[in-house]
Amino acid sequence: MADKDDKSPSQNNNTAQDPSRRKFLKNTGIATGGVVGGVLLGGLIGTPFKSDEKDEGDKGKGSKQYSEARMFFTRYEDFVILEQATERIYPEDDNGPGAIELGVPYFIDKQLAGTWGKNTEEYMMGPFAEGEPTQGLQSALNRGEIFTQGIRKIKEISNDEFDSSFEELEEEQQNEILKMFENGDVELGGVPAATFFDMLIKATIEGAYSDPLYGGNRNMAGWKMREYPGPQSSYLNYIEEEDFIEMDPISLSDYNN
Repeated sequence: MADKDDKSPSQNNNTAQDPSRRKFLKNTGIATGGVVGGVLLGGLIGTPFKSDEKDEGDKGKGSKQYSEARMFFTRYEDFVILEQATERIYPEDDNGPGAIELGVPYFIDKQLAGTWGKNTEEYMMGPFAEGEPTQGLQSALNRGEIFTQGIRKIKEISNDEFDSSFEELEEEQQNEILKMFENGDVELGGVPAATFFDMLIKATIEGAYSDPLYGGNRNMAGWKMREYPGPQSSYLNYIEEEDFIEMDPISLSDYNN
């Protein structure tokens, strides 16, 4: 889990060494372009149902765009916790924007409202057993139910342990709660807490690097940090070049203009 206290090379004016964000970006190449979100990207993109008109929970991290809307989280307080949790996983730093500014929470919301969140294309009948990792999720709950339960458990622990809402906690306290899920120290019904945390991690990364068409990677900022050009129609003019070619990224939606 990314930690806000980790110093990036840009913070130390030393671009030659980077133990944190830049290394993370380089090592997550599989999460970019057409490879990202094998099942996640099958989620809904459609008409928004509910717009956000509040700005609680932002805590100055990133910016909100009020043209975006929630499709899955009917309770705004749940969505605020999702925002802060994803920001702790993928925080803003000197290398670029964090999850909130990249629109990751809206990406996750849209995926949960679609087939990925409802597990509509997966076998969901019992019996359920611990099984092997290759056998996939062993739970009667779909991903939407798991996320809802996990988000509300974060709220419960925050109130019990710190007598405050999750979005009002210090970053170190937020990390402490998320690590409880990562370590499996939290009891959830029907699914291990670590399973929810793993889903949250993967969905956050996919939202940061997916095509903006799917609701994340706002302004292609995730791609720009990686110098990834997006789904270019052709590289014919550059294929013989030996030097790295910087290209302005394009989105799938650009082909509709």
